[in-house]
Amino acid sequence: MPDEPAITYACQRCANCCKWPGEVKVTSEEISAIAQFLDMSETAFLEKHTALRKNRQGLTLLEKPNGECEFLEGNHCRLQAVKPEQCRDFPNKWRFPGWRQVCEAIPVRAAENQPAPLPSQE
Repeated sequence: MPDEPAITYACQRCANCCKWPGEVKVTSEEISAIAQFLDMSETAFLEKHTALRKNRQGLTLLEKPNGECEFLEGNHCRLQAVKPEQCRDFPNKWRFPGWRQVCEAIPVRAAENQPAPLPSQE
């Protein structure tokens, strides 16, 4: 029996992942790109929009008091054009526990580029 084609997920821009509390790590390259996109100096961006990560290994974007990303407006990411790799990679390269209960991404068979049946809850 041939292997099943790989399943990828097509983001539906529900923004539920952006509402999930947690750290969004940012690299120095991402900081430069975001600061430029926001028409700010890197220093101003760092002071206003980042904090030291809990593991003290790099920086994270700040969150609103309710845990969602501070760059989320409704279901729109203000940083869509320059959003961090961590954001771009979800849910295909990493996932948080319970992601399938909140994420509206549609499973797609990579080889066929066709919608796939929904997998069992992960």
